[in-house]
Amino acid sequence: MSSQLLAGRVAIVTGAGRGIGRAHALELARHGAAVVVNDYGVTLAGESAGESPADAVVAEIEAAGGRAVANGADVADFAQAAAMVQQAIDVFGGLDVLVNNAGFVRDRMLVNTSEEEWDAVIRVHLKGHFAPLRHAGAYWRAEAKAGRTRAARVINTSSGAGLQGSIGQATYSAAKAGIAGLTLVAAAEMGRYGVTVNAIAPVARTRMTEGAFDTSAMAVPEDNSPIVAWLASEEAGDVTGRVIEIDGSRVTVESGWRHDASRDLGRRWSAPEVGPALRQLLAGSAAPEPVYGA
Repeated sequence: MSSQLLAGRVAIVTGAGRGIGRAHALELARHGAAVVVNDYGVTLAGESAGESPADAVVAEIEAAGGRAVANGADVADFAQAAAMVQQAIDVFGGLDVLVNNAGFVRDRMLVNTSEEEWDAVIRVHLKGHFAPLRHAGAYWRAEAKAGRTRAARVINTSSGAGLQGSIGQATYSAAKAGIAGLTLVAAAEMGRYGVTVNAIAPVARTRMTEGAFDTSAMAVPEDNSPIVAWLASEEAGDVTGRVIEIDGSRVTVESGWRHDASRDLGRRWSAPEVGPALRQLLAGSAAPEPVYGA
């Protein structure tokens, strides 16, 4: 079902050639947004695939009467991310929504992970969120200072792996935890410019999950996108700095690190005192949720 929820708004969706990103781009367009469809065209492991799936998504949007343009930027390249933001402004006259979704996996047990695998995954997920957000944020700050404050929205992509941890995904989990932390800081810093910043932790059967475990009962990518469309709307201006897990029909607000039980000794602790006191505090605190795969 389409609506005019996002009529007149301009959005960038990264990693939008396939899977969850493609579903986001189509959903945003369905609700009236003009969409910059970004996809670098890489394999699941982040290697060049020599194809441009973004063009097919643009054609699909246009065939349905929507407006879209393809973008092939490497979102973790600082200059290319800046050019992607500028493309939205040049083609559609501005930017209102940034959906950071691009990523890939190179799953390994921690002691088998190579430096190259660590660097590649951290780069595309974490820097690939930072760079577009940095450039979009600078644009929105300039707009606000010029008296043209936009009802801007950022939707980042974290993961249950980043929030609870996932065995065999130490690098991916670290990157996705970093994205959750980045979301909190960006929301606090950018609110004065009219920007809300939230993150989703989507669950879906995609290229990224199909090889890792049995996905037959998993939600489909399209199940996540209506939540993104609403968060991208002007209506969502009172929601910021939150992480929302989506698993099919279930939406869950995630509560991250927060102060729990504590004890102030009033002086420096001695090492022998720590064990009994810390065990007592842990006994009175909520137990962490189990790591995926444990």
